[in-house]
Amino acid sequence: MKPLRTIGAFTAALAAVFGAAYGIGAAFGPGSPPPAPAAHGEAHSGAARPTGLTPAGLQVSEGGYTLDLATKSLPAGRPGTLRLTVRDAHGDPVTAYETEHTKQLHLIIASRELTAYRHLHPTRAADGTWSARVGLPAAGSYRVLADFRPEGAEEGLTLGADLTVTGSYAAEQPPPPSATTTVDGYTVTLGGSLEAGEESDLAFTVERGGRPVTDLQPYLGAYGHLVALRSGDLAYLHVHPHDEARAGRMSGPEVSFAATTPSAGTYRLFLDFKAGGAVHTAAFTVRTAH
Repeated sequence: MKPLRTIGAFTAALAAVFGAAYGIGAAFGPGSPPPAPAAHGEAHSGAARPTGLTPAGLQVSEGGYTLDLATKSLPAGRPGTLRLTVRDAHGDPVTAYETEHTKQLHLIIASRELTAYRHLHPTRAADGTWSARVGLPAAGSYRVLADFRPEGAEEGLTLGADLTVTGSYAAEQPPPPSATTTVDGYTVTLGGSLEAGEESDLAFTVERGGRPVTDLQPYLGAYGHLVALRSGDLAYLHVHPHDEARAGRMSGPEVSFAATTPSAGTYRLFLDFKAGGAVHTAAFTVRTAH
């Protein structure tokens, strides 16, 4: 999946990425959070080993397009409406998009601690405004990532902006690295490892009740969709599946991807797969191999 398109080619200068530390930047009322610490002792400066690749999602503007996030904050624990507009170099709303992975725009929302994650597909009004209903579980600083390709563009973009979720804040840490996780009664096992600066093969095996799941259903044009976010700055990495789904066909239990990471560090992987008529999200914490 190239930005859903997922871990593919990256285009800006990585030195500029690491020259600026991310910040929380917004108050949450009583109990405001401090800047999020690096996961599991990883330092924000010096820990990442640049490889010449630049991940997506770190900029609000790129390639003549800007993400205009109209919704600056949402309350924790209550559904709200998130609104955004993609603007061109003249400041005009973009109203024509190519379809990527069956959708014109993919919206990712993740907390800075990478403990909360949403993958949404908003609706677009005639004036170019995208909107989506979303409920976020806890107060803190979140990153909003819009993954899209304007009509006629050769490459897609992933632009990012910060969102504040208000309420009483309590710091969280993602789970430690593990090759197995359970979601909605499904056990998902990760095979393979991430190699900094190199393409890596990742394979996810889905089981239920100790039996392989062989009736995975197509989701977004494949049998699984993978998003990878880097701990610290929430860089959005692009991966693509080895096998595209065919209409009416089921598959499994394994879903595999090719992934390229721009640096050494800790990453959070979010695998969406469809089984039993519902979409499930399995999350993994992974450190790159050195």
